[in-house]
Amino acid sequence: MHPADALTERLGLPIRDRDLLAQALVHSSWLHEHPDAARGHNERLEFLGDAVVSLAVSEALYLRHPADDEGVLSARRAAIVSTPGLARLAARLDLGSFMFLGEGEAQRGGRVRPSLLASAFEALVGAIYLDLGWEAARDWIHRWAAEELSADSALTTLKSPKSRLQEHTQRTTGDRPQYRLLEAVGPDHEKQFRIEVIVDGRVLGVGEGLSRRIAETSAAAEALEALRAERQAARAARAAAGQPSAAPGPDATAVPGPDATSAS
Repeated sequence: MHPADALTERLGLPIRDRDLLAQALVHSSWLHEHPDAARGHNERLEFLGDAVVSLAVSEALYLRHPADDEGVLSARRAAIVSTPGLARLAARLDLGSFMFLGEGEAQRGGRVRPSLLASAFEALVGAIYLDLGWEAARDWIHRWAAEELSADSALTTLKSPKSRLQEHTQRTTGDRPQYRLLEAVGPDHEKQFRIEVIVDGRVLGVGEGLSRRIAETSAAAEALEALRAERQAARAARAAAGQPSAAPGPDATAVPGPDATSAS
């Protein structure tokens, strides 16, 4: 059985080049441990898929939201093609279970890490585009992201995770989140950044990406999810103690978890 067979069935597409599809699932950490087991890692496909996803989403939003101006359309697109947005689409596909990760990445939770899921989703789209062409790739994206593309979200929920995290910290502590570079590895044209975000003296999120901006956005999304989990735990503790629940914060539902299906 080919390693891409199960994913091919999940996609519902007439995939012809299964080796290319399998390559879209190969993280560089796995290839480093198994240098002769695949034609390459997925980073070049990720580069291509990023452009395909952006164009397909832009076209759909333009057609489905004729009353929106350029600024609102840009915000809608950013919410879908951001690291958290793409990670949700990947989680809906259960893409993490198909990824080839090095032992260390797998042990560090790479199969559910938003940055890796988003990258794998872009690489997958890149492989679909090369194998089946633009129309097939575009139509599949439109089907898979139909809920996000059609959602009539309020503009405030379309803000980036970095913007929402900064608004939260300024509202609660008066400070801004601090982003600290942990490492930057790889050649200049394929450098991978790993960044942590510190809120009120605590590290609340770590993100990775092919640019500092992408890594910071991913870290901010994890921080918002951590804050939301803390709020939920606090409410549960108060309920167990018979105390009235505090009102949820303005951004309590702003950042769904990686497996959510609504647009961020």
